[in-house]
Amino acid sequence: MARRHNLYLVANMPDLQPCPLTTSPSSSCPSDGRWQFNTNVVFRSDGQLVARYHKLNLYYEQEFDTPPQPEIITFDTPFAGRFGLLVCFDILFHEPTISLVERGVRQLIFPTAWMNALPLLDSVQFQRALSLGANVTLLAANLRFNQQRMTGSGIYTPFSATYHHARKGDLEEGRLLVARIPVLDPLWVGQSMATEEPSSSQATDSGHCHQGSCFQPPTPVSPSTPTFISYMQRDPYTFVLLNETEGKLNVCYGTFCCHLQYRQLPEGNSKELYALGAFAGTHKVNGSYVLQVCALVRCAGLETSSCGQEVEEAETKMDFLLEGKFGTRYVYPSVLASHMVLEQPEHLEKTADGRMTMKHSNMTGGLVTACLYGRMYHLDPKRP
Repeated sequence: MARRHNLYLVANMPDLQPCPLTTSPSSSCPSDGRWQFNTNVVFRSDGQLVARYHKLNLYYEQEFDTPPQPEIITFDTPFAGRFGLLVCFDILFHEPTISLVERGVRQLIFPTAWMNALPLLDSVQFQRALSLGANVTLLAANLRFNQQRMTGSGIYTPFSATYHHARKGDLEEGRLLVARIPVLDPLWVGQSMATEEPSSSQATDSGHCHQGSCFQPPTPVSPSTPTFISYMQRDPYTFVLLNETEGKLNVCYGTFCCHLQYRQLPEGNSKELYALGAFAGTHKVNGSYVLQVCALVRCAGLETSSCGQEVEEAETKMDFLLEGKFGTRYVYPSVLASHMVLEQPEHLEKTADGRMTMKHSNMTGGLVTACLYGRMYHLDPKRP
């Protein structure tokens, strides 16, 4: 196909590789003497195989093996320079995604079988967030499988998004996306959005310690700003309600705090409930990784217990400024409007001390989620 159509082709497939059988307890070689990897292969325009990447971060994939060593794989093209490879769950981890970015790779290819997880990790939502936060181009191709809620693909740059997200009732079929985008210049490591980790004192000041297991509990309820705990994607967020049509709010999880200034537009639906949430800790369900998150979400109902549940539609438009001081420079911003529509944040700013600010106004649809999703890669549990 690549040779016939004179194009570069990336495909995801299984790959069988022989491995040395040994009695060593540290050996990862299966008893049949072969590894089976979840693999991206790359063919150039003459049909030659030029790259092969084995997925590192498996997600309930008992049929596949974890490669014995992380692989950082790139390939070069005559039309757009260098590309890096990752697969699905890899996008949430330092290896290989951030290692590629730190090496100056600014164009990533991402085949995935992503199960949408609102309100923070819908497919197109996090694809867009990664592109913005890492300052890269991301070519994302998701499966379309309604039973597993798999849909949502796109071509993203730091300043544009061409994407498709099927909605309930749509036929289960594919969609071709085509976009003309600029080639991004490689970054020097010092220019990368996230090349430094905080010092020990900075990590502690952010409500963390290096073991990743001594996070401070949510801040106690204050009479002036009543807070409550509700679960969002299985994590216990500290929330505060937006009880007025405009105002300023703060909410903290331990010493990690989020700040919001907001104004609901008059045409909004007064029956919709919104909350500002904060979380700092180890996410332990369907993977284990460390987060700091500020999120403004529409609650599923009018009860506080519904805040953090999945919502796809909203009518309330809002001008807002969302801000947090993070213990990491790896923060991924997103604004998701009703019916899975992405909005480009009006203004993003990051300071040297870890403060991240996202400002947005003139929404085209009701607000579902506005999120600053911080990843504390350096505190993640060590790989076995």
